[in-house]
Amino acid sequence: MKCATHPDVETNLRCGKCGRPICPKCLVQTPVGARCTECARSRRLPTFEISFRRYLIASVVGLGVAAAAGIAWAMIFDLFRYLLFYLVLAAAVGYAIGELISLSVNRKRGPILQAIAASSMVVSFAIGYPFLDSFNLYYVIGLAQSQLDTRAS
Repeated sequence: MKCATHPDVETNLRCGKCGRPICPKCLVQTPVGARCTECARSRRLPTFEISFRRYLIASVVGLGVAAAAGIAWAMIFDLFRYLLFYLVLAAAVGYAIGELISLSVNRKRGPILQAIAASSMVVSFAIGYPFLDSFNLYYVIGLAQSQLDTRAS
C-alpha cells in the first residue's frame, strides 16, 4: 500500500476517519488515533472563537460598567477614606467588570476580552479619580516601593 500524499512511500497505516493510506510523515496523532492532515485539521475550541459582534458587545458593556463603577467609586470613597478599603473596592470593581463582560459574551474567553476588561478598569479609575482630591497615586507607589525595599533587605 502506498501513501496517498507521498506515492513513493510504502505504509500500512490508514487514517482512522476516512481510511486513506498515510505514511509517518503525514500522520497527525489525535486523541482518537492517527488521522490524515485533512481529517485532523484542528479548530479552536468554541470557547475561544469570538466574533467581532461579541467584541463590540464586550466593549459596550465594559465601558458602561466602568462609567457606573467610576461614579459610584468616587461617591463611596467620600464616605470611607481608608486606603485599604479603597484597594478592596478596586478589586471588587475589577471582578465585577470581568464577570459582566464574561456574561455578556456567553462566557467566551480570550486575550482581547482580557484587554477590554483591563482597559475598562482603567476607564473606571479615570472617571472616579478626578473626584478623589485627597487620594494620591504617588503615595500608593511609594508605599509599595517601601514594602518591596523592606522585603529585599
